[in-house]
Amino acid sequence: MGQYLEQYKQSLDQPENFWAKAAEAIDWDQTWSNVLDDSQAPQYRWFAGAKLNTCYNAIDRHVANGRADQAALIYDSPVTGTKKTYSYQELLNEVSKLAGVLSSLGVTKGDRVLVYMPMIPEGVMAMLACARIGAIHSVVFGGFAANELATRINDAKPDVILSASCGIEGSRVIKYKPLLDGAIELSDHKPAYTVILQRPQEQAEMQDGRDVDWATAIANSTPVDCVSVDATDPLYILYTSGTTGQPKGVVRDNGGHAVAMMWTMKYLYNIEPGEVFWAASDIGWVVGHSYICYGPLLNGSTTVIFEGKPVGTPDPGAFWRVISEHKVASLFTAPTALRAIRKEDPDCLHLKKYDISCMRALFLAGERCDPDTLFWAQDNLQIPVVDHWWQTETGWAIASNCLGLEEFPVKPGSPTKPVPGYDVRFLGDAGEAVAAGEMGAIAIKLPLPPGTFPTLWQNEQRFRSSYLETFEGYYETGDAGYQDEDGYVYIMGRTDDVINVAGHRLSTGAMEEVIASHPDVAECAVIGVADNLKGQSPIGFAVLQSGAHRNDDDVAKELIALIREKIGPVAAFKVATVVKRLPKTRSGKILRGTMRSMADGVEHKVPATIDDPTTLGEITNNLKALGYPKSA
Repeated sequence: MGQYLEQYKQSLDQPENFWAKAAEAIDWDQTWSNVLDDSQAPQYRWFAGAKLNTCYNAIDRHVANGRADQAALIYDSPVTGTKKTYSYQELLNEVSKLAGVLSSLGVTKGDRVLVYMPMIPEGVMAMLACARIGAIHSVVFGGFAANELATRINDAKPDVILSASCGIEGSRVIKYKPLLDGAIELSDHKPAYTVILQRPQEQAEMQDGRDVDWATAIANSTPVDCVSVDATDPLYILYTSGTTGQPKGVVRDNGGHAVAMMWTMKYLYNIEPGEVFWAASDIGWVVGHSYICYGPLLNGSTTVIFEGKPVGTPDPGAFWRVISEHKVASLFTAPTALRAIRKEDPDCLHLKKYDISCMRALFLAGERCDPDTLFWAQDNLQIPVVDHWWQTETGWAIASNCLGLEEFPVKPGSPTKPVPGYDVRFLGDAGEAVAAGEMGAIAIKLPLPPGTFPTLWQNEQRFRSSYLETFEGYYETGDAGYQDEDGYVYIMGRTDDVINVAGHRLSTGAMEEVIASHPDVAECAVIGVADNLKGQSPIGFAVLQSGAHRNDDDVAKELIALIREKIGPVAAFKVATVVKRLPKTRSGKILRGTMRSMADGVEHKVPATIDDPTTLGEITNNLKALGYPKSA
């Protein structure tokens, strides 16, 4: 039996023994009475009765154990021309002073602090400072619109908001303070204080009595020590979009989270203490929480905060420069970042300028990685490229190639196998198991492992109705897919991205794989739209490679023929269109649901996370030209 199978079986057969052993990597103030408390099932709790402090485990213990002078955090900002490295000792000094500022403003254990920050070191420091005093942080992506920020303020009810005067998106300066002021004005809950970091690119106007200058407050601060909290106490709230338009506050606890983060750094990412790990995400997203802030620091590794883009800051070689300069051992990014690089530099000429021999693996998540992008990365990087699947709710990977356990051959389109701790099942509509190779709803048998979410913030009923009631005894992921004979998992899209064409259940993800294989296509999306005759029918949208000077109609015809060849007439794929860009969230997810609503002519809300609302205009025009919505 291989190491993966041995660990996977133990994690399911003896979860308490498995996670108790993993918990030995964390420093506890008090040990647990129960590894797994199932007294309130299906609401499970890990390490009940234990006490710890997450900030202590992420910083203080490394300073005490000989890592004081090691780099903890590298800040690289091509948009401001700034590079700065903080040692563990320097990070401890800054975090304990910021924790002192929060304490002086009356923040105590269990209070909420909202963090509305750009990609700068102070954003990570804000999270750790909250953890240090037992406060619950809620990071909101910097630059979120005022009304969306207001809904989060109303739900979390923060006593203090930590923010900055601005963020920088490429060459644009985004003024944060007017957005923050507008959100506070809109919200019913009013925070007592905001602490504002004035950046050189923009000076924010301050309001007497409420707004506190960050630099002045730090200069006058008395550093504070860590506060011991229960393992089951919340560490943070992270809001994820809800189908009702009201965001869901995913809760992460302290104990299970610390244990899971440590375990994954070693066994999933194969990263040793002292090595550099770079998650090219944003602290406003779950990846930023897990693997910019907490995972690498808990592990005693070095993390990178990059204030830039994969292209345009200044060119498609930005990622390769960072890897080369800072000796990054592993990069974690989204497939959309690779597609952006590939679109601008298909032959990887910029890559050839840098020595990235330090890099051992590339990890991809956030959306399905199409085989074409996978092959391109493998061919050019010549290292393992690991597509892994996880969710905001889980906080870490559900399925992956666990490089620290046993490296499996890659199968294009698959994030490999379930990660230890996750009992992944594929179910039919009635909750019955489906056969290998057959499409089903993906569910995880309870209990979920440590580090996942125990509930939604102050909304237990919504937690149960959203995730636990469709299949009794299971967490419903909302994703659909299948498992092959070798145990490899395939995620074919959200449950509602599996379309029913004349009684045939078809995956739009499979169609996207075919379209992406066309040599002129940089990226694509397929949606299912309402069809009076067939129930649903697919429409394909394609963005062409830079330099692909082709007639759009010719390409569309070729895509239709390609689907017919690779999937067959059963797909009923007869409509394709070429667009300049696809509408995406700031984290790179394509807004397929919004596009589907536009095509069906149903009322829809444009997500607050949209990167560029103007992209929807082109989609609207193309849909009109194709005769959608049909009811119009």
